[in-house]
Amino acid sequence: MPWLSILMAVPVLGAVGVACLPKGSHKPAKQLALLVSLVVLGLTVAMAVQFSPNGQRFQFTETHSWIPAFGVNYGLGVDGIALVLIALSAVLVPIVILASWHDTDGPAPDGRDDAPAPRRSAKTYFALLLVLEAMMIGVFAATDIFLFYVFFEAMLIPMYFMIGSYGGVQRSYAAVKFLLYSLFGGLLMLVAVIALYVVAEKNTFMFPELIGVIQDPATQKWLFAGFFIAFAVKAPLWPFHTWLPDAAAQAPAGAAVLLVGVLDKVGTYGMLRFCLELFPDASKFFTPLVIVLSVVGIIYGAIVAIGQTDMKRLIAYTSISHFGFIALGVFAMTQNAQAGATLYMVNHGFSTGALFLIAGFLIHRRGSAQIADYGGVQKVAPLLAGAFLIAGLSGLALPGLSSFVSEFMVLIGTYERYAVPAIIGALGVILAAIYILWMYQRMMNGPTADSVKGFTDLNGREKWVVAPLIAAIIALGFFPKPVLDVINPAVDKTLDSAQVLDKQPASTAAEKKGAGQ
Repeated sequence: MPWLSILMAVPVLGAVGVACLPKGSHKPAKQLALLVSLVVLGLTVAMAVQFSPNGQRFQFTETHSWIPAFGVNYGLGVDGIALVLIALSAVLVPIVILASWHDTDGPAPDGRDDAPAPRRSAKTYFALLLVLEAMMIGVFAATDIFLFYVFFEAMLIPMYFMIGSYGGVQRSYAAVKFLLYSLFGGLLMLVAVIALYVVAEKNTFMFPELIGVIQDPATQKWLFAGFFIAFAVKAPLWPFHTWLPDAAAQAPAGAAVLLVGVLDKVGTYGMLRFCLELFPDASKFFTPLVIVLSVVGIIYGAIVAIGQTDMKRLIAYTSISHFGFIALGVFAMTQNAQAGATLYMVNHGFSTGALFLIAGFLIHRRGSAQIADYGGVQKVAPLLAGAFLIAGLSGLALPGLSSFVSEFMVLIGTYERYAVPAIIGALGVILAAIYILWMYQRMMNGPTADSVKGFTDLNGREKWVVAPLIAAIIALGFFPKPVLDVINPAVDKTLDSAQVLDKQPASTAAEKKGAGQ
């Protein structure tokens, strides 16, 4: 059963079906897109049930010759890390489609008085969503590095059009900035991919066959730099982050969820998958630099988030801080830290996804993303305010909610080897409490603003959107074991490939050495 190919083919065929509907078929386009995304979710669950965490590293593998002259294959396969990220994508897409039900209604905001705003096509929007889903599944499933690069770049196309055609007033500027930054990183990666092929002299791009091939330290460093910068831009890791606040603020709420919740995870996934295993010596050489960048990103993102007046930009800056935690966990190179970083990718998708979607509901009601335009929302819409609070508390890693487990694992795992960066990074937890609780206080508490008094609470459709995310946040906060059971064996094998022979805490190793002497 070619599970992974089917998972990509179904949304592509669905997108074609949506695009072929008669002009003006807005509601059928939405219904078909939702049905297709639910089918993909069902297939993902069926595949995940058959996955054996302690079995072969890559499962559901497929290998077909694509470009034989250059050794390029259509190679697919997943380990535990890729599986949970594919599952995250499959869960978020139907939620995003349901949340975006009215995003294409009416004209697009253009900020001009001399020309009417263009009408937006529901067919195109939902077809793009399905194409994007196929690309997201493909990028996590690819075991051929050239195929990974193809999906890595192909994801830009639907997201560019979703931001540029369906975003806010400054959508064109945000879309072009997003595209240019991503293309810059992608071009660096393409150079590194070609150089890897030439230096390896293996006539293949298959990732498992290239592990351990590059031995020269200088070559590893140059190739690592090409891959890492591309992934740092995609993540985004400070100081390559400046495109994200603009893109997330101008994108429709659903597109922002997939941009920050899934697409950006490709960057940290690439660091964990390719940088560490293909270039282990270079990874160790650059680890101090990456840890410094990660810690700066944690503190910088949190401090800048505190000063934001636009709620979507605030959420975007919180994500920059969270991606600092994920990169810190990846390069701490301990089992706890890397398992926590992988779990953080999943938890961040749920918590930040919920924040962006609820922000979209608020903007739809009020017509503004400015925090100052709200006040006293919880008095007129208690369910909406309560959902916003739970998602926000997960973002600040409150014990009992999902992000706490992953953030705690990252900090503990980092402290095992790098105590000072872990302590400084922990300050991000305090700053997170400031920006989340202050935003909630200004928007949801206090006197009810006149413009808010007519707010309606969550309707039936919006409850179906929010409920799965809140349930996932609470469930993974109290019982993350099923996900960690899938992640841990894959992390162990990653550390083995990265030649991290001493996986115990550095302090314990020193004590044993002293005892021996």
